[in-house]
Amino acid sequence: MHVSAKADYGMRALLVLTTTYADDPHRLVKGDSIATSQGIPIKFLEGILRQLRQSGIVASQRGAEGGYRLDRDPHLVSIADVVRALDGPLAAVRGQRPEDLDYSGESEHLREVWVAVRAAMRHVLERVSLADVAAGALPPDIFELLSEPGAWNRR
Repeated sequence: MHVSAKADYGMRALLVLTTTYADDPHRLVKGDSIATSQGIPIKFLEGILRQLRQSGIVASQRGAEGGYRLDRDPHLVSIADVVRALDGPLAAVRGQRPEDLDYSGESEHLREVWVAVRAAMRHVLERVSLADVAAGALPPDIFELLSEPGAWNRR
């Protein structure tokens, strides 16, 4: 899986908003404050926050007292929600959904592999919320994946 800069930056911005939400769900955070604290280019961040607002994950308010906040409880926003909002479907093959592909001959069963990859990604990304990541409290079976042999090794 390739995690785009947009998804990475979006997650980092949302984790700032998650921490703020825990203190006061209505408190607004300035975009430049998020950009500075996370080392994200402000213009890129503004586009990301606009997409997250259009997806109903973030709310914004203009003006001197304006800023951004989560529009949903962070326990109800999965990592999959964020990736889909910013990058589209979790697993696409050449821009198509894996179940829509048609292979023949020696490649006949490749579609099943791509669907299984999507299912594995869903298993992790749909079960982990912003609140889980902010608290460092991943679901136990997801946390167990970190201790699998080779999990931390580059390949």
